Amino acid sequence: MPANKKLLILPGDGIGPEVMQEVTGILEFLDRRNIATFDTSEGLVGGASIEAEGVPITPEVVARAKGSDAVLFGAVGGPQWDKLGFDCRPELAILTLRRELGLFANLRPATVLDALIDASTLKPDIVRGLDIMIVRESTGGIYFGEPRGIETMADGQQRGINTEVYTTSEIERVARVAFDLARQRQGRVCSVEKANVMESGLLWRQVVTALGARDYPDVALSHMYADNCAMQLVRNPRQFDVIVTGNLFGDILSDLASMCTGSLGMLPSATLGAPDESGRRLALYEPIHGSAPDIAGKGIANPLAQTFSLAMLLRYSFDMTEEAAMIEAACRSVLEQGLRTGDIMQPGMTRVTTNEMGAAVRAALERLAA
Repeated sequence: MPANKKLLILPGDGIGPEVMQEVTGILEFLDRRNIATFDTSEGLVGGASIEAEGVPITPEVVARAKGSDAVLFGAVGGPQWDKLGFDCRPELAILTLRRELGLFANLRPATVLDALIDASTLKPDIVRGLDIMIVRESTGGIYFGEPRGIETMADGQQRGINTEVYTTSEIERVARVAFDLARQRQGRVCSVEKANVMESGLLWRQVVTALGARDYPDVALSHMYADNCAMQLVRNPRQFDVIVTGNLFGDILSDLASMCTGSLGMLPSATLGAPDESGRRLALYEPIHGSAPDIAGKGIANPLAQTFSLAMLLRYSFDMTEEAAMIEAACRSVLEQGLRTGDIMQPGMTRVTTNEMGAAVRAALERLAA
């Protein structure tokens, strides 16, 4: 039984604490059934940290994250902090963790479960069997490039500046993650950029092409411009296996792909660092749905994305593939029973609360572990 794995839990704001509570119940189940034991601790991030500490994340929490085997993150942000300066917004917590922990590869799966085919706004025959993995570079590109800022020009106008910049090593390391994942899936990578109008995109294409030819000749590599990729994700999403792209395009395309599945409330993500000499890599796992302040505190949030994030954590950080598969099977089971939170509600289904959905998943786990 895996034991003494250090797990830092950062619930955050909005619905973050609500959905995280349902996941901590799964950790208790794993411990009680002698499946796995974790050394867990919690910390404040985002608006919760601003209220208590005056900053979105403290150096102490960053240090604890660096000393953990994995970080399970909820969500941050809310309208009460919208008027804060750009350098003190709650979202800086996640950007700081990515930068300080070197979490450069964001993995966002977009999978359509059979029970939720009708939840997608796309036709069932378009999304049936959809299983995409988007690998987004997450510590470079336009979100981190310099120079950046807002300046006042000589004529009194203001100008906003952001810089898209990538180095060979940054491109190559995230492309390796995509190629390695493809080897475990269907063996296909589509690299996405704007090489036709951006020098950074041209370099991206050149580096990925050279890496594929040199180290991954068994993986089929294709290239696509980002605007075309967005169109193709709506027209024929099943043509893709693994998509690898930069920070900005990955941010946009992964949200687009998520809506092919029907709801942001269903999708997890992982952000991985580079493995050290022992093979250990820092990693953070979070749902992609955000803090959803409009429904926070109402007990109606969907906890399944956070639950799937835990499954990704077990698979990628602790090599607990069987346990991860059991959690995913439990989630599928409750959906097949017709249980739905409001975001995925369909005619003829049973609407449940956050707590009821979490309890149903744990009951399904009890049956599967029997």
